[in-house]
Amino acid sequence: MNTRIISALIAPVAIPVIASIASAQTQAPQPSTPPTSVTSPAVPAPATTAASPNEAEMMKQMMELAKLNDNHKLLADLAGSWSTSVKMMEPGKEPTVSKGSVTYKSIMNGRYVIGDHIGSMKMPGADGKMKDFTFKGMSTDGYDNVKQKFTSSWMDNMGTGIMTMEGTYDPATKTFTYTGEMEMVPGMKTPVRSVVKVTDKNHRTFEWYENRGGQDMKTLEINYTRKK
Repeated sequence: MNTRIISALIAPVAIPVIASIASAQTQAPQPSTPPTSVTSPAVPAPATTAASPNEAEMMKQMMELAKLNDNHKLLADLAGSWSTSVKMMEPGKEPTVSKGSVTYKSIMNGRYVIGDHIGSMKMPGADGKMKDFTFKGMSTDGYDNVKQKFTSSWMDNMGTGIMTMEGTYDPATKTFTYTGEMEMVPGMKTPVRSVVKVTDKNHRTFEWYENRGGQDMKTLEINYTRKK
């Protein structure tokens, strides 16, 4: 979408996960990063010798790090079809509202969740007149046991890049917080942040913030409702 990052949710998730997403305003200090809900199991460093690492110990460590944990279960709970209500905001303009949907699917035995996002919006055509535009995006979300971070990627039909973000989960507030950077044109990099709050198993919200001139500006909000 454009206040554009409809690049980033929606991821999560995400997202949430979504496939992720758009642009705009209001000062707010960036919060400190909350802890993840469950850390990867402690894995001892492989034994080494002066000559080379112990291959057996390295393999054992790799096998431990390949195991699933409760962080992967948090993402797998996304699986299913959702309706979305999207609000995009730009400074000095009235927010625009549109509808869409996303289908999440757990893959690779629960290691990742992929999302197919679709929506409609108004975009200026070659003649400058506003026309209906079908927005499509794809997200991939996972939990990296090595980094002990949630990870999210996003791509859509409004660009050619793949955006990546890393984040954490706060179990007290049931909130995912991802941070990253987007580069809309060469050399212009903007710090971005997405916040995904799990209201309950059938509802969640996504908020997108861009750092503009040192100020955190909220440019996108998406409400998700699981389809029955």
